[in-house]
Amino acid sequence: MRPRATLLPIWAWVLVDILVINLASMLAWYVRYELRWFPGVDTIFFFSPLSSFTSLFIGLTIVLVLAFWANRVYRIQRGTSWVDEMFRIGNGVLIGIVLMVAVTFGIRPLAFSRLLFVYDAVLILLLLGLVRLIRRWVDAQLRARGHNLERVLIVGGQEMGRAVMRAMVAQPELGYHVIGFVDDDPDIGTTDVGRFKALGGVQQFENIVDTEQVNEAIITLPWQEQATISRLIRICERLGIRPRVVPDMLQLNLSRVSIEELSGIPLIGIKPQRFTETTRLAKRVLDLTMILLGAPIALLSTGMLALLIRLDSRGPVLFTQTRIGQYGKPFRVFKFRSMQSDAEAQQEALETLNEATGPLFKIKDDPRLTRVGRTMRRFSLDELPQLINVLRGEMSLVGPRPNLPQEVEQYRPWHRKRLQVKPGMTGLWQVSGRSDVAFDEMCLLDIYYIENWSLILDISVLLRTVRTVISGSGAY
Repeated sequence: MRPRATLLPIWAWVLVDILVINLASMLAWYVRYELRWFPGVDTIFFFSPLSSFTSLFIGLTIVLVLAFWANRVYRIQRGTSWVDEMFRIGNGVLIGIVLMVAVTFGIRPLAFSRLLFVYDAVLILLLLGLVRLIRRWVDAQLRARGHNLERVLIVGGQEMGRAVMRAMVAQPELGYHVIGFVDDDPDIGTTDVGRFKALGGVQQFENIVDTEQVNEAIITLPWQEQATISRLIRICERLGIRPRVVPDMLQLNLSRVSIEELSGIPLIGIKPQRFTETTRLAKRVLDLTMILLGAPIALLSTGMLALLIRLDSRGPVLFTQTRIGQYGKPFRVFKFRSMQSDAEAQQEALETLNEATGPLFKIKDDPRLTRVGRTMRRFSLDELPQLINVLRGEMSLVGPRPNLPQEVEQYRPWHRKRLQVKPGMTGLWQVSGRSDVAFDEMCLLDIYYIENWSLILDISVLLRTVRTVISGSGAY
């Protein structure tokens, strides 16, 4: 197999865990016998030197490492959350501690304090959890700089292939570098999707894998093409790369598939849509709550900006424009005017300067911007009046950005899925690069948001938006 991208080899992580386990054990002894926190040391356990615990700590280390190995702690896949990883570690610690308590008290019932084992378990979990957090942070920093990346080729550029692309765009911390995708459909196989390059038909697979040093192939072909899938897997095995097949489940997003078992018979069902009446109400309550909390700052900021706009250039303070909202319904969006009053009339003359992809129109150094408008755009302050649209129920704080009618008319069929929810003032694409993100990637992020929505995701996007706005990156 070709070497896979990894921060450290497995043996190194085993060694780190051995050191951490013993450090935690020595700290547990110190807390119990030297600091004597919480219940004091009983006279029967008045004092035991650290050296008397050597065999116990060695045995505990061996048991824990074996328990971790059995719980696949050292086989964590990309995309596994820290919580899931800690669940595996916690399960291993529980097994190891219970086993050592049973053995110790079976052989030498009065030799050791039982509270020592409690301290040891807590400290082992805390230190191992901290080490995992540090590892994830270091890994994320390296991946952001182009290191420790898994080179991936996607086979299939239709719905399931785009679902894989969405997940990778939305979660760059996973560390996948997609060199492109192949598809036998002439239109799909020759049309890039944002950063994802169209590399031709499936017949190019072997040559691409060999020349591009691919580590992994993700096959997303329909189930009818089983012969092609089997052939591609054999090619992967022969070339030493890892093949992974995404079951298309009748082209359904896998986050909506539920699998139950009836006497060994798998039953595949469909989960209800994430946006039900209840979840829409919860999202609405979150919007209104956040607006209420931020109202004093918002009112003060809008008043100051309105005065600056009035002093800076001639024209109205507010700018309204028709945008397309949920289910393709048009509405008037409110913004602070950041351009000259006749900016829309000048757009046709500036078409050759357009720097955006797809149907969008954006110029990094737009000559129509006013002095105050340029600053407002950098920090997205021109969008503050859209709080009116949120209060009116036409928008949400988080969601896909609303596009112009002429832009929506140029949507490809898969782009239209982003119209299933209310548009938002901010969203995944804004916190992933704003105007630096290509239109297709913006749509991938919006659809990923719709398919994976939760209140936690909304809160996360809002918090990340604060950092993005302060940095001013990608805004024009």
